[in-house]
Amino acid sequence: MDVYTINQIAPILKYDTRTLQRMAERGEIPARKVGGEWRFTRSELLNWLEARVSAAREQELLDLENTIERLAANRDVENIPISELLLPEATRVPLTSRTERGIIHEMVEVAAGTNLLWDPVAMEEAVLEREAMCPTAMENGVALLHPRHPMIDILGDPFIAFGRAPAGVPCAANKMWTDLFFLICSINDTQHLRTLARLSRILTTPDFLTQLREKDDADAALKLFRETEAALK
Repeated sequence: MDVYTINQIAPILKYDTRTLQRMAERGEIPARKVGGEWRFTRSELLNWLEARVSAAREQELLDLENTIERLAANRDVENIPISELLLPEATRVPLTSRTERGIIHEMVEVAAGTNLLWDPVAMEEAVLEREAMCPTAMENGVALLHPRHPMIDILGDPFIAFGRAPAGVPCAANKMWTDLFFLICSINDTQHLRTLARLSRILTTPDFLTQLREKDDADAALKLFRETEAALK
């Protein structure tokens, strides 16, 4: 289903219909009226949920992850653990570039080394466009790089590239100092949002980022991801 009525979407989002109606009227959730009734489009809801993931805390991320699972019900979309999406050959510790643009180029270069990314030029352009529109660097020193839309035509399988720049580089217009970079390569919107929510939960685990910054090689970093994800509810 790609278009929902207010009665259909309410149990998925876990809002009552009156609350959803008020949110729609105020423009707090993407919706439009058709024949006097509110309609909610799945693709717009996924974009709305993505924006919420970036600002969510641990419990909110768990709630969002559960919401995404309800939206994914009855769809043939594999739920792949983060520890399986993070590939050793797509991990570079340390990154050597000293600028944001250089880091993005290096991350795409790392991703292309998997042979699962067939057009690195197109991916780099898409990531730069996304960053210009809405930067992904956060106050915790992490950037979740990704194109605006999944690029299924240039990817063999979904995966995540990871890199750490020990000295950090200034990112976004406000020069947010960033040292941990993820390039999320997804093949559909639902899988992308699942990945984003799950990865964000791992990153908000107490002391995780401190431990990750202490890892000097790819194997140690990936081991930490596996152990942390296994401990999640």
